[in-house]
Amino acid sequence: MNRLTSLTVGLEARSKGATLKNHLAIWIVLLVVVIVLASCSGAPTTSPASEVTVYVSTDRVFSEPVLRAFEDKTGVKVNAVYDTEETKSTGLANRLLAEKNNPQADVFWSNEPVRTLVLKNRGVLAPYESPSADGIPAAFKDPEGYWTGFSARLRVIVYNTQVVKPGDEPKSVFDLADPKWQGQVAIADPRFGTTSFHVEALYTQLGDDRADEFFRRLKANDVKVLAANSVVLDMVARGELRVGLTDTDDVNVALEARQPVAMVLPDRDGIGVPVMPNMVSLINGAPHAEAGKRLIDYLLSMDAERLLAESEAVQIPLHDGVLGPKNIPPITSFKPMTLDYSKSASRVDDVTRRLQTILRL
Repeated sequence: MNRLTSLTVGLEARSKGATLKNHLAIWIVLLVVVIVLASCSGAPTTSPASEVTVYVSTDRVFSEPVLRAFEDKTGVKVNAVYDTEETKSTGLANRLLAEKNNPQADVFWSNEPVRTLVLKNRGVLAPYESPSADGIPAAFKDPEGYWTGFSARLRVIVYNTQVVKPGDEPKSVFDLADPKWQGQVAIADPRFGTTSFHVEALYTQLGDDRADEFFRRLKANDVKVLAANSVVLDMVARGELRVGLTDTDDVNVALEARQPVAMVLPDRDGIGVPVMPNMVSLINGAPHAEAGKRLIDYLLSMDAERLLAESEAVQIPLHDGVLGPKNIPPITSFKPMTLDYSKSASRVDDVTRRLQTILRL
């Protein structure tokens, strides 16, 4: 090779090396720009499949351990939004309605059935039939797959054992309108939470005229309308009131603390005891739908029902083969109220207006 040829080859090699270096530099710059733009736009640092957002109206002290168990089992991060004690289920249901066109949640875990049915009727929910629902009775599942019930509680009468003589306790919700209990009965605000479910169930069961008359008698008997079921329980436990309507989980907390209370399953031989399953649903347009389905599968599992039965929530499993909670009679020992959840849900606004007038809320 002559000197001119060698010089030409050398220049070409240096030119190719420079070009390669230039290309590498350009790719590095582009990569940096992409990373910066992603961070500025608020792009998530985790993959969509690794997180799920759930709106929960069941008490946080009971629901949070179940959600943590799901995280530990699956590695999926749970972003939980809890409702307040005063607006249980109603507040989150209204939030889901407001977010209908831009969903932020993947799953709704409700502590009572009615608000879930309202959300179904308004197009907020998406159908999903979980394989974990096998074994749950058909009465607690939507035939179209928009909701599934699990781990039920009961509405009960609570009374103070130090001021109510044995055998003198009320046996029916209708006994609470008896003048012997005047000024000594409490209920939570019937526009919200499980009390809302209870009054709508009564209207569905009795019809408007009979239900209106009962609540007029209750008002005439100076019923106390309080902020929440837990407040009802506390006032009865302190002896400030003698009786009230609340949920089994609230009573159980007091029983475990050895407070002077006992409970009656109302109307067990009459119209029946109100049974309230939790309900879980997938949100229509959920941003993390697949992770949402995994969470639903877990909540409907026997493991989740076992955790809720063994906790202070003392919730009654709907799967056969899961041991029931302590302090709560088995569901086979009493007559449950026969309910059409869809019919009750359709009455929410009307029943609320009626009670606002009758009880002057």
